[in-house]
Amino acid sequence: MKILFICLGVILLAFITLQLFAMSGQRDIESYPYVVVKKYDTFEVRSYEATLFTSVKLSTKGYKESSGTGFSILAGYIFGGNERNEKIAMTSPVAMSLEDSMTMMFMVPKKFSKETLPQPNQSQIEFREEPAKVMAAITFGGWADDEKIEEYKEKLKSALDAQGIAYTNRFYFFGYNPPFEVINRKNEVIVELPSDAINGIKN
Repeated sequence: MKILFICLGVILLAFITLQLFAMSGQRDIESYPYVVVKKYDTFEVRSYEATLFTSVKLSTKGYKESSGTGFSILAGYIFGGNERNEKIAMTSPVAMSLEDSMTMMFMVPKKFSKETLPQPNQSQIEFREEPAKVMAAITFGGWADDEKIEEYKEKLKSALDAQGIAYTNRFYFFGYNPPFEVINRKNEVIVELPSDAINGIKN
């Protein structure tokens, strides 16, 4: 019994250490830059800067089927699967377009441009320049799955409708945590707003 308690203590200590390491690492990760335009009860409107992403378009449908495949391909690129065998820093969040054919995207660190990025070894990886845009975001915790993403997509649409805020059909899922992080998980469903939508939103 004593050995069992010792083993459980070691496992618990290792778990806590891993979670603290993950939380500390998140603070140092470069993130998709934005400014909050206005906060509402359940969502907020943000103005995002023009940003460069690496992306891969996936033939699978849904978050569950697509997330693992897309992450593996893009992670392979930033961990050295490119013409220079160069490691590129991880950024946050990992983004996925919520379409029939989903696209996963990693933000490119600011020190790189499209011209200075090493070419990927896998041909399906593309560099994607996202223009400045205004988006609405709703946040939820825990582990994401297709049902939760759809639930919060509908909640965001209902909240925007209630406020009379127009939106496009370009929805995204943003995930902020590595798979091994259990505590304080953060996920978001995001939707692009029309370019002139910000004119009708007052602080």
